[in-house]
Amino acid sequence: MIAPEQEIQGKLFDWGLTRRLLAYVRKYRAVLGLAVVIILLMSLVNSFMPVLLKMAIDDYLLAGEGGLSADARVSGLTRVGLFYIGLSALAFLFRYVQSYLMAWTAERIIYDMRADIYAKILRLPLRYMDRNPVGRLMTRVTSDVDAMQKMVTDGLVGLIADLFSLFAIMGFMLYLSPRLAVTLFAIFPLLFAVMAWINRHTRRAHRQVRYRQSALNAYLQEMITGMLTIQMFNRERHVTERFDERNDSLRKGWIEAVRWVSFFFPSMEVLNALSIALVLGVGGAAILAGSDAVTIGVVVAFLAYIRDFFRPLEDLSEKSTVFQTAMASSERIFGLMDEPEDVLDPEQPVSIEQFRGAVEFDGVSFAYLEEDWVLRDLSFQIAPGESVAIVGATGAGKTSIISLISRFYDVQKGAVKVDDRDVRAYRQVDLRRRIGVVIQDPFIFSGSIASNIGMHNPDVTREQIVQSARYVNAHRFIESLPEGYDTRVQERGITLSTGQKQLLALARALVQNPDILLILDEATANVDTESEQLIQEALKRLMKGRTSIIIAHRLSTIRGVDRIIVMRNGRKIEEGSHAELIRQEGYYRRLYELLAHQPV
Repeated sequence: MIAPEQEIQGKLFDWGLTRRLLAYVRKYRAVLGLAVVIILLMSLVNSFMPVLLKMAIDDYLLAGEGGLSADARVSGLTRVGLFYIGLSALAFLFRYVQSYLMAWTAERIIYDMRADIYAKILRLPLRYMDRNPVGRLMTRVTSDVDAMQKMVTDGLVGLIADLFSLFAIMGFMLYLSPRLAVTLFAIFPLLFAVMAWINRHTRRAHRQVRYRQSALNAYLQEMITGMLTIQMFNRERHVTERFDERNDSLRKGWIEAVRWVSFFFPSMEVLNALSIALVLGVGGAAILAGSDAVTIGVVVAFLAYIRDFFRPLEDLSEKSTVFQTAMASSERIFGLMDEPEDVLDPEQPVSIEQFRGAVEFDGVSFAYLEEDWVLRDLSFQIAPGESVAIVGATGAGKTSIISLISRFYDVQKGAVKVDDRDVRAYRQVDLRRRIGVVIQDPFIFSGSIASNIGMHNPDVTREQIVQSARYVNAHRFIESLPEGYDTRVQERGITLSTGQKQLLALARALVQNPDILLILDEATANVDTESEQLIQEALKRLMKGRTSIIIAHRLSTIRGVDRIIVMRNGRKIEEGSHAELIRQEGYYRRLYELLAHQPV
């Protein structure tokens, strides 16, 4: 993860980052090469235009007595004019083709980059998701990638075009009048010093803007996600004040950036005027002195070149901002791409067709953060087909057991085994395909009821979806919906009750993972009594013949299992059936008495 201070201190150029960016560009180098050739030709055509003005003025408009006849001068002006129009049309064609090629290439490059970032996010362990807000990850896929697109379309090739234009203009200046050209080049040190000074402050201001924009996005995403809690506790005023602070900070950052950008263009106009004054002064003095080296046509051509010369200079200033933004964005993007994937598949995975369902924790110690142990030297075994409840106070490590069996995290010490093999011996996709997980607050995606059960798996048929829903008692409420299984639900299933979402989650677990190890995580913790009865019936059907690990607070679930494991501070302190543990009058007995007095 890129720290804020690293984002603010981004570099204007980093060869390591540039090399990685070029890896995406290299795939389309043929198209880019053609675009560069077109840019070169376009720069030469545009830079030759003032030479035509010089020819029209000196050779035809101001031809003295004894020179060309009036008809010859008109004819010559006509030829120059037609040639000028033809070159303008050719420049238009070059610019159109170059712009199209660059837009096409940039979109392909950004498509590849965004696909790689998304694939990387899918591979990242939950440990990374735990410590990074969603808003920051969204920024990587959207804003940061957009900055890279702008660099490819406007920055990279635009820089080449601007440099070609500058060199072409300087070359034609030297060709027309070395004396005027050298005089004009004398102000370049002042010109570039002013540009460097302004750009340094502009880059710093834009880095602050990007950092503050990222902070605002992350905060906004968090507040929108937690809107129910905010309204529940009447914290609208508080979060509004905090949003205003971040919003005001971003506003001030933009004002600072605009202040320096606004200062840049008037500065360029002053230097432009100084250049024009030099050309008029030196060129006019030479003409009045009768010099043959400088003519009125040359002076007019130089005035045109000055206009064309400052245009790419102003563009180069903007390009530096584009490059700075792209460097900072690429630093964040490749920082994400370089995040270690600490949950990796083995080089030679064990192939499995079906689990028997034996589960074992062998001396497992686990921590989300270093040395902050959630589980401590935990050992237990579960036989195939056995149902086991894991109980304990909040923070005892119950849910971590579920995460470790599914291998969302890897243990630091010991081993988690399924069918006598360490879960790290299996491919993650094979392991999870055979483990059904139903969590306390199942996530419902925007889409249809059927798609939420089948999870867009092409191997799951509509018939299997309906059968699974019938099996877990979800079919009745689904059929009562306006369009049945095709009813659209909104993100997180806000139009469904908690019990309905749990039934959908049970159907989802069954249709994706028939005849496999089933893990349930507090599936009935927050539902009403009627929904609980439906879920309990579904659980009994699902648990039959399957290894079932249940983390629950409801007594009806606890009493119906084969064995209960009691957790406290990450350790197993008691184990046995419900009746055995009650007779022991230990920690479980006290938990049971507390639960017994809670409304069911």
